[in-house]
Amino acid sequence: MDNDRTNALMCPGCRKLISRDEPTCPYCGMTRPGSKLKANWWTQHLQTPDNLIKAIIFANVGFYILALLLNPKGFGLSMNPMAFLSPASNALFILGATGRYPIDQIWPGITGIPGIGWLTLLTANFLHGSLLHILFNMLVLRQIGLLTIREFGIYRMLVIYILSGAGGFLLSYLAGVSFTIGASAAVCGLIGAMIYFGKVRGGVYGNLIYRQIGGWAVGLLIIGFLPGINNWGHAGGFLTGVGLAFLLGYQEKRRETFGHKAAAGICALVTVFVLAGSAVFGVFYTYLN
Repeated sequence: MDNDRTNALMCPGCRKLISRDEPTCPYCGMTRPGSKLKANWWTQHLQTPDNLIKAIIFANVGFYILALLLNPKGFGLSMNPMAFLSPASNALFILGATGRYPIDQIWPGITGIPGIGWLTLLTANFLHGSLLHILFNMLVLRQIGLLTIREFGIYRMLVIYILSGAGGFLLSYLAGVSFTIGASAAVCGLIGAMIYFGKVRGGVYGNLIYRQIGGWAVGLLIIGFLPGINNWGHAGGFLTGVGLAFLLGYQEKRRETFGHKAAAGICALVTVFVLAGSAVFGVFYTYLN
């Protein structure tokens, strides 16, 4: 019996308990589920919804605090709740705010490397302009993110989140937005994916999801009339989320595969690498330059 226990593992594809010696998972069909390449740190530590959502929130909070610390005399203490504890603009630019101005002028000017500004399509998703800004985005992410994981799986959710943020900021760049930050484009991607799910699935449950998430979309549309809101980013993130939901599928139609996990791993590694580089550059440029 002890030998059976040591020979058991959780399948990296569907997270069901199987034998390590199985050539193919009997539940999801993944080949060689006991391979060390597939049963790695990524699988063991980010395979629960709470852990993934917490990791994204911690990254956002970490960059928000870093932006405040890079220019502690420059952040806003306005009594206006929309601007309270707002990081200084120069700190946001250095950490990777995006838009026409950073992509076309700031980053090529600072580094002398053509095209490096496009990396801000990723970094801007983890920057926020005030305490209220980050609180709102993280609260929405917490709710819609867990629902998206339930219907699409952890890996597809991560792909949708990261690429929707980049897609939203790309559209806003093409529309001529000069400066923009925030996780709302990525969150809108999750909303788009869930609206697609509800509409395609149909039935009582699908229609309930469609109406519920549709309420989020209407709310964001109303918020979009406030000054300083990047509606192009919201629209781009939403459309990217719908497109990715169509391409990747959802759990009831197709279980997550190793390909989904690989795509999520690539997105995560690139994002972590770019964010780490942005943080190191921000500290170096501010204090050591």
